[in-house]
Amino acid sequence: MSNTTIQCETRRKAQPTTPTEARAATARPRNATLRSEKITDEHLQRLAIVYVRQSTQQQVLEHRESTARQYALADRAIALGWPAAAVEVIDEDQGHSGSSVEGRSGFQRLLATVSSDRVGLILGLEMSRLARSCKDWHALLELCAIYRTLLGDADGLYDPSQYNDRLLLGLKGTMSEAELHILKSRLQQGMWNKAQRGEVLNHAPIGYLRTIAGDFVIDPDEQVQTIVRLVFAQFTRRGSVNGLLKWLVRNDVKLPIRPHWGVNRGELEWRRPNRVTLLNMLHHPIYAGAYRWGHREVDPRKKVPGRPTTGRTFHAYDECRVLIRDRFPAYITWEEFENNQHQLKGNSALGKLLAAPRHGPSVLAGLVVCGRCGHRMLVGYTNASTTKTLRYSCLREAIDYGADACQSLSGAVLESFVAERLLQAVTPASLELSLAASEDIERERKQLDDHWQQRLARSRYEVEQARRQYTAVDPEHRLVARELERRWDESLRADEQLQADYAGFQRDCPAQLSLHEQEQIRALSQDLPALWDADTTTPEDRQIVARLLLEQVTVAVEGNTERVDVELRWAGGYVSRHTLYRPVQTYEQLSNYDELVLRIDALRAERKTLSEIAATLNEEGFHPPKRSPCFTKAILSCFLRERGVRTGLLPRSVTNEHHLRANEWWLADLAAELSMPIATLHRWQRVGWVTSRKVMAAGGRWAIYGDADELLRLRRLRDSPRGWPQPYPTELITAKPKPE
Repeated sequence: MSNTTIQCETRRKAQPTTPTEARAATARPRNATLRSEKITDEHLQRLAIVYVRQSTQQQVLEHRESTARQYALADRAIALGWPAAAVEVIDEDQGHSGSSVEGRSGFQRLLATVSSDRVGLILGLEMSRLARSCKDWHALLELCAIYRTLLGDADGLYDPSQYNDRLLLGLKGTMSEAELHILKSRLQQGMWNKAQRGEVLNHAPIGYLRTIAGDFVIDPDEQVQTIVRLVFAQFTRRGSVNGLLKWLVRNDVKLPIRPHWGVNRGELEWRRPNRVTLLNMLHHPIYAGAYRWGHREVDPRKKVPGRPTTGRTFHAYDECRVLIRDRFPAYITWEEFENNQHQLKGNSALGKLLAAPRHGPSVLAGLVVCGRCGHRMLVGYTNASTTKTLRYSCLREAIDYGADACQSLSGAVLESFVAERLLQAVTPASLELSLAASEDIERERKQLDDHWQQRLARSRYEVEQARRQYTAVDPEHRLVARELERRWDESLRADEQLQADYAGFQRDCPAQLSLHEQEQIRALSQDLPALWDADTTTPEDRQIVARLLLEQVTVAVEGNTERVDVELRWAGGYVSRHTLYRPVQTYEQLSNYDELVLRIDALRAERKTLSEIAATLNEEGFHPPKRSPCFTKAILSCFLRERGVRTGLLPRSVTNEHHLRANEWWLADLAAELSMPIATLHRWQRVGWVTSRKVMAAGGRWAIYGDADELLRLRRLRDSPRGWPQPYPTELITAKPKPE
């Protein structure tokens, strides 16, 4: 078919075929040549909105033609019949991705305007400009269908209320979302392949610089290198970030920072240390020469609307997508890095390893494990300033499941027992300990002195630089000369202050130990118990020593008795097992209680005195409960009285019961009957809570009236808890009058 034939066919198809079409063609205005039959007068009476969007700021700056084409859609709206005053352009979302409605105020304003029934037409260069998410796209289609709003792109106009147009628009939205997915997948796969080669690099961490070629190298500044190595060395020595931070602050050590943005970008600055920066340094594997990628991924469940930087999850170095060892020059070895990670994990509140030394007088906090259930035992203080009131308790089952407490024991007895074994273990190495302590102190002082020398050298350089700048300026140019002179004066004052601080450091911490200090170290190492108990030895020092020698202390109380099985797991794997006797509340808790009673009865049958019985019991290894380490005459007398056994020899007139009247008791006998201390019953007698009389004929002993009702009242009083403001109920402290 020739071109002439095709042109004739085209003219024939363009001509009106009916009188109605001919009249409509004659009445059509010249500027309405793009008018579609889907556009009605109702649409023209409302707004026509042109939506302009590009995904990134780089596209906004570089893709100028796309921007011009989108703004030109306003002319198309006018050509479709809308007056220029009714055409509105929404371009607030320039530089925002269409993958979500979050952060796109322009799209949200578009939805609000459509919902107010004020929009007749929405124009976009492509449907992907409006949304690349099916959820957002179909929400827009639903609103447009309800309020009879048309949609238009470069291919034509669509009415979402019509089935065919809605189907086509749905397909376009699905294709837009799929296109975004494909683009993201290509970019992510490309970045992943590059990361597997260790070439995806961002900002250089502290102690490193990024070269022109894009790789990381160690910062050439010697002071920067010294500070970074000092941080890792002191963390190994202190064992916790808190201890490291305190040491840096106490010695006025600042961290070298090169800002990634701002007017001083890339310039070396010295800032005070903080916990977050130190944690980032200790967790970063680059200091061991390793490359990591994929340690901060986004979890959609944790994202907060309106905050694009939220939802990040941090993975450990061994959980990253890519980990390449020996990729960069290192400050520490890989073994040191892994030891630091184990230490940090153990120091955390939820860590399962050993806890770091913390505040409090406890030496074994974090080391004691329950021998019954295997959980770590908690330490509690009644008075945090003393070890006499600390107690180890296994409460994991009670906290998690509401069960009864597993076991508990006095911390003072356990720590005294373990400390004795620790000192026995280190006594043969006392000389080596003194030499190691001397070398360690001198090494730390040498590191600090080197740090001060570097600070002084940098300060002298800054003074000389300020002087050269001042001398190089024209003296007549006073506007510049005054400023340079001020900077020179400031650098001179800062240098003088730094020299004064260094002089104070030299006085307090000389580089070499004096002969007196060396002799003190040797003397203390030969008397380790005195060093352990010295007032200058802090609880943190004792905790550090315990963690160097012990890995775990497992304790198991035998039932409710005083016997405790103690297992010490020493550093290196050796395990020693011991038996400890803890203080208990009552004699019945003693594991040899029956044997003790039989032995006392046998000795009393031999007509031995209480002092002789107590000495015999101590020689045979018996011991009382609570605080006393051995039996005495008073303890044995109290033990027998509590069980209703009379002690001592009284005159015949005293032992006769004819001095007592009806329903009367001797005070000691009544205390034994009520199973309560004699001292408590004495107090009740003094305050008038019992009816009593003094029997002078019986040596001034007290006789207490106690019939059945009184005995019931006294037992209720004994078992009643103290209240406030009234300690006990009135009816319980009112004595029954003695009958005449």
